[in-house]
Amino acid sequence: MKKLALYTIVITMLGLGACDVLNPNVTGDVYVDNAGATSSWMNGLRRQLALTMNQVVVSTELVSDNYFNNRTLSSKVFDIPQIDYFDLDVNNMQVQIQTLRTMAEYGLSTVLPKDSSTRDSLVAEVYFSLGFAHLLSGEIFVGLPATDKGGVLTPAEHLNTAISNLDKAISLQSNVAEKAAYTLLKARAYYSLGDAANAAKFAQEAMGNTALLRQVKYDGANGVSNDMQTYIFSSVNNEFAPLPRLDFLDPKYYHINLIATDQKPVTIVKAEEAWLILAETQISANNLDAGRTTLKNLLTNVVAQRPTVQLDDSKETRNGGNRKDYPLTSAQVKFDAEDSPKSGYVLDRKAGPVTAYTVSGTKVTPSLLDGAVTQDQLLYLLYRMRQEIFFAEGRRMMDLGIKFPVSQTEQLNNSNVKDADIKAQIPSFIPLNRGMDDFTYDVTNNLVTMKYDMNRVLVSNKTSPFIFPFIK
Repeated sequence: MKKLALYTIVITMLGLGACDVLNPNVTGDVYVDNAGATSSWMNGLRRQLALTMNQVVVSTELVSDNYFNNRTLSSKVFDIPQIDYFDLDVNNMQVQIQTLRTMAEYGLSTVLPKDSSTRDSLVAEVYFSLGFAHLLSGEIFVGLPATDKGGVLTPAEHLNTAISNLDKAISLQSNVAEKAAYTLLKARAYYSLGDAANAAKFAQEAMGNTALLRQVKYDGANGVSNDMQTYIFSSVNNEFAPLPRLDFLDPKYYHINLIATDQKPVTIVKAEEAWLILAETQISANNLDAGRTTLKNLLTNVVAQRPTVQLDDSKETRNGGNRKDYPLTSAQVKFDAEDSPKSGYVLDRKAGPVTAYTVSGTKVTPSLLDGAVTQDQLLYLLYRMRQEIFFAEGRRMMDLGIKFPVSQTEQLNNSNVKDADIKAQIPSFIPLNRGMDDFTYDVTNNLVTMKYDMNRVLVSNKTSPFIFPFIK
């Protein structure tokens, strides 16, 4: 009889309350025949989803222009960006995503079929988890195996597998909100594949619920805290610092009560994405009026309806230590040297409570959209909205066209890994030497100037095969 691996027993049997205990008497057969096996397996799978999102959000936010690692032991080179196949964080990312995939596969093949009480909704959730693992594999990596020591699948192969599993989840799921979430994830997969027709089709199918929000929850009391919340708010030191033009969106995660019991969830998919996908298909096809209208409807019908809170963030001093010149008052901001100064982007947190956007926020307005009359102008605002709306959710790196390599651990144990698989995808238009996070602060005039406006850089390179999936 096959004995389950240590971490699998820990995760599945103990759920959120994990500890490092190995019971040599617990075998696969004993476990799956046990009453309540499905329930404990689902707890473990949900826990693994939370752990996976911790790794995804922290690592990809650092690689992007959203956040700078101002202190922590997290990667000191992702900000460059430098993504080496031998980097421990690259391997950690692969391990978490692959663990989510293998746990979902084992649940479908072994645990759930032996439990007569298993409901369709639970099977649907496992298919969702499997589909989501493949979606992340396709979005984040240049390629990944889908089996132990198997061939390295391309992003497109992972994305198509994600769609297949999401279809199964949709067919089994009776909960309307869950079904809509799975449908919107399908649209996201088609988006990454560059399939405008299907991306628009499934985005529109998900538009019926303007409050759609699928999140992963954390439980600090039982050892699964939101790592991003720790780094941007709960730590005594301010570990991660946002790009000053995004300062108004920080923190998305925070605690008001006890840290362990006040862990904020992280969004996996939300209604906003449906409008963003549809608008991009329209603008990319030069249907500019339609795209503009879709984005204006997004602002009015979805973003404006999302909750905000007034938060005391007076302890925030950006005191991480690697860089000490972050503005702390209501400084004006220029997105790059050619831009005109803008107000309201950097907050004076000592002056009183600040607004925290718990789901989505943006400073793009209907009037800005009305003033955008060319495709490039609308694409620029669209990608500003994507960056601001998905802020701190682990999505920006993909919009920049950056992908992780297969890890060295995989290469050393899998003869199918080729030299091309261990090289990160960093497009040539991405500034190096931490340029994406760089700025100057004119203290005398209280003016912050970004070195690069990356959304302007993206639009200038819109024909690159790594970005703007619907521009041919």
